[in-house]
Amino acid sequence: MDLADTSGRKPEESTEDEETTTTTMIRAAVEAVHSSPSQAVLYLTGGASQALGWLMSVPGASSTVLEAVVPYSKMSTIQLLGKVPAQFCSKQVAEDLALLAYNRALKLSSTDSPVIGVGFTGSLGGKLPKRGDHRFHVSARTSDRSWVSTVTLSKGLRTREQEDKVSSQFLLKAIANACRVPSTSISELTESDLSSESEKTFDEDEELEQLINGEVCFKMYPFSNDSHASDAERKIILSGSFNPLHDGHLKLLEAASSSPGKGYPCFEISAVNADKPPLSVQEIKDRVKQFERVGKTVIISNQPFFYKKAELFPGSAFVIGADTAVRLINPKYYDGDYKKMLQILIECKSTGCTFLVGGRNVDGVFKVLEDFDIPDVLKDMFESISPEKFRMDVSSTEIRRSRGLL
Repeated sequence: MDLADTSGRKPEESTEDEETTTTTMIRAAVEAVHSSPSQAVLYLTGGASQALGWLMSVPGASSTVLEAVVPYSKMSTIQLLGKVPAQFCSKQVAEDLALLAYNRALKLSSTDSPVIGVGFTGSLGGKLPKRGDHRFHVSARTSDRSWVSTVTLSKGLRTREQEDKVSSQFLLKAIANACRVPSTSISELTESDLSSESEKTFDEDEELEQLINGEVCFKMYPFSNDSHASDAERKIILSGSFNPLHDGHLKLLEAASSSPGKGYPCFEISAVNADKPPLSVQEIKDRVKQFERVGKTVIISNQPFFYKKAELFPGSAFVIGADTAVRLINPKYYDGDYKKMLQILIECKSTGCTFLVGGRNVDGVFKVLEDFDIPDVLKDMFESISPEKFRMDVSSTEIRRSRGLL
């Protein structure tokens, strides 16, 4: 697609008809973005401010834009990145911002919606002349793709507002591409401007490697075909190793999510363990196949601890057995420090997360939530699943033992 304007006119000499056409194309692109199921987080610094107005002024923005942050000062950008970049306006910073935005979008998105992280950094014209180029970099990140565009604008050809408009057009194009919707040429570049694009794609193995390495916080496999549940913003999560997945797991999650309005039921496996080596990519894929066969959604994360899972899935309800509940409130697992236990669980509570507790055998005796002394400040975090709804004493360990796998 040729983005250059070969008419010979300067940008400020655009006719009224051309302005109207551009406005129409911008609105059409925004409407196409809003009609897609994708949800996005945007981190922008140094330009592309008009794009936010375009996105927010067209109906449907609330279904697309999860969050937009403008870390405009250098210190704000440093705090967001967690480091001092070698150069603030660079391709690397745009890609870093896009990856941060992508992980943020994963945490904020509703259930199985595809998410996009968008990063932009620019060095456009200002009040005083700049010695360096007027340029910008925009990057978009999805689960399986990373796209980046770099543009160097001809100095002295446009006002700051016009440069911001061009950068906004490229940002909108990046979002449209990530949403896989048509993006008609709306960029007002001239022959003297320079632009380049690059794209990287990731297969499933690479996505899982990124997750294990901590680059991406989780990956969802939305195998469930329950369209009603997928509309829920709250997740009901049963975490475990699921080696193997068995009928007890399925019935426990079914019981936990049986009440009206409970949320979107899904399983979760941490690829990273607290006291074991991380799962291999092949091990993860083998376990995921179990959920595909039964049509149940599973999330692969890299957080083995519940207080960290709560940060990944704010507002969720975690389904646990009574044996796990008793460990959660035992100071032994917090370096023997009762206050530390309270502090961590109160922080977990502040994310809006709760625990749904099913009965389990504890030291050979069947126990339910009511058998334990929950600290008063934490009681409203825990809700019992009655034995009438669910009781099954089988465990994955026993199944592996019966199969001669231990």
